[in-house]
Amino acid sequence: MRVSRFFMPLLRETPAEAQIVSHRYMLRAGLVRQASAGIYSWLPMGHRVLKKIEQIVREEQDRAGAIELLMPTLQSADLWRESGRYDDYGKEMLRIKDRHERDLLYGPTNEELITDIFRGAVRSYKELPRILYHIQWKFRDEIRPRFGVMRGREFLMKDSYSFDIDAAGARRAYNKMFVAYLRTFARMGLKSVPMKADTGPIGGDLSHEFIVLADTGESQVYCHKDLVDMAVPQNVDFDGDLTALIEQRTSLYAATDEKHDAAAFEKIPEDKRLAARGIEVGHIFYFGTKYSKPLTAKVAGPEGTDVFVEMGSYGIGVSRLVGAIIEASHDEAGIIWPESVAPFRIGLISLKADDPKTKETCEDLYAKLTNAGVEVLYDDTGERAGAKFSMFDLIGLPWQIIVGPRGLATGQIEIKNRKTGERENLSPEAALNKFTSGH
Repeated sequence: MRVSRFFMPLLRETPAEAQIVSHRYMLRAGLVRQASAGIYSWLPMGHRVLKKIEQIVREEQDRAGAIELLMPTLQSADLWRESGRYDDYGKEMLRIKDRHERDLLYGPTNEELITDIFRGAVRSYKELPRILYHIQWKFRDEIRPRFGVMRGREFLMKDSYSFDIDAAGARRAYNKMFVAYLRTFARMGLKSVPMKADTGPIGGDLSHEFIVLADTGESQVYCHKDLVDMAVPQNVDFDGDLTALIEQRTSLYAATDEKHDAAAFEKIPEDKRLAARGIEVGHIFYFGTKYSKPLTAKVAGPEGTDVFVEMGSYGIGVSRLVGAIIEASHDEAGIIWPESVAPFRIGLISLKADDPKTKETCEDLYAKLTNAGVEVLYDDTGERAGAKFSMFDLIGLPWQIIVGPRGLATGQIEIKNRKTGERENLSPEAALNKFTSGH
């Protein structure tokens, strides 16, 4: 993509309402614009990141055996009355009447609707287990939306729902999602720590939040330091027994403020205690028959008698992750995107757009990189060099290729690593090989 043709409205000044780093940089770098309180339009740069995150989430859900569908944003109030949550949920639920005076709601979550789909389709334990998921916009009418997409009212979420014949099967589904979440966040360059958590309005008696440590996190968290750098599971057999992987992490102390046990925390060796702030990026729940009983989601069991299915739900804040990644990966100049979610891999900078040799080299690099499937944002404008450097540091692409007359006089162009700041001079051919070999 050429900067001259791209829609990327940057801001020189930080808006007064932006209180945390991710909100400031998302506005300044042209990722989002506020439409109303807690509701954002995703501009092209932000939308590219959002889709990258969504795809990683999708791939790891699929790998764990979950099956994707898509449910609507609006739901019937009647289903929520069946479960008993319509009146219990509170003012966070946006309640709507259609032209026929039927009660609807803008879904804050989907336990009721997915249970309704399941009960109308599945009759026998032989069709179990199942994990169904979708990636869809949600709405919760926060009383004080703040921190940009970190605590907005409208947000993109992945929510999965598991259905099993018994508690043991439900626990296996829970373990699958537990491991899938570890892998998902690691692929985004994040170190996530699963922590015992309150179940809140979802309900149930088993729940973990996945927390990314950040100074601006909304949660106070406490954990054993070894959890932060524990290796992420690789080559996982999701059909096998994952108990050992789960116990490896749950055997060490980790809890959010609501579940914190000061006495247990103090039993950890002092040099291994970590008290910090954290950002919740995922939440998993096992709640048994909390929804299947009131909604009569039953299957014929092995003995021929009907059995209420055991359920769990598993959420990931897809849009929230954009902010969380920035909170975890930035410096004073701007965002530092991990390659897996970066809107473009390379920023190609022409230091002198009207110099024939510089232009020819940039056009050749741009064409060859693009043809090789490398995502490039090519600044072909006549802006001064300093403004280009500032812009590319702000938007945080992993790599910068800098082309100018002085370097080309010796057959060299400059490569800059945004994360480390390291620079090297290479020939254009060597630079091409660096970014296309094995791509």
